[in-house]
Amino acid sequence: MKVMVLAAGRGERMRPLTDADPKPLLRVGGKRLIEWHLERLATAGFREIVINTAWLGDRIEAALGTGERYGLSITFSHERPEALETGGGIFRALPLLGSAPFLLVNGDVWTDIDFRVLRHPPAPGALAHLVLVPNPPQHARGDFLLERGLIREGEGVRYTYSGVGIYTPELFAGCSDGKFPLLPLLRRAIDRRALTGELHAGRWYDIGTVERLQALDRQLNSGSGPQ
Repeated sequence: MKVMVLAAGRGERMRPLTDADPKPLLRVGGKRLIEWHLERLATAGFREIVINTAWLGDRIEAALGTGERYGLSITFSHERPEALETGGGIFRALPLLGSAPFLLVNGDVWTDIDFRVLRHPPAPGALAHLVLVPNPPQHARGDFLLERGLIREGEGVRYTYSGVGIYTPELFAGCSDGKFPLLPLLRRAIDRRALTGELHAGRWYDIGTVERLQALDRQLNSGSGPQ
């Protein structure tokens, strides 16, 4: 199974740090944020990685190279002149990902999700399978309901989408190259009862602000997080 790591965001809320370095290359716990993902993906047995880039994308490619030092083979999907949002970025990269289901990992998060348990296609009939997490303080309402393995919208006990999931190319049927969000496609799958999910009860951090980056850095450097 191939993996796509999302790394094209501008990181506006992380400025001024992201004026000079793209967000995936910011350091936390002594490593670049994206390196935590790459090392764990390699440990989990994944080998072929596609990374999309936009803002300062050449710096990401220069820093990571072919991926050999991580035991991986990295290919880049550059989005120019501007980022294509999540949906458009994935669609642009589909020729590199192939026709089989693939693992999607948001480069803006830090997590101890064991990627080994995600090395399988979604259940028959499902277009995608999302990993959800308990709602963080900055997103208290959450995104989706999870009932008997199916993801729904509505009122009730809601969870936050972690940015990690298994996707099929069929989810993007009818899409055209260009800039568009992912959420409408997930809602279309929900309407078809074709979006499954699971809950991760471990550690997960959305690195959306400088303060959150610094807080996680302190935790990891103090030894309170897995290395």
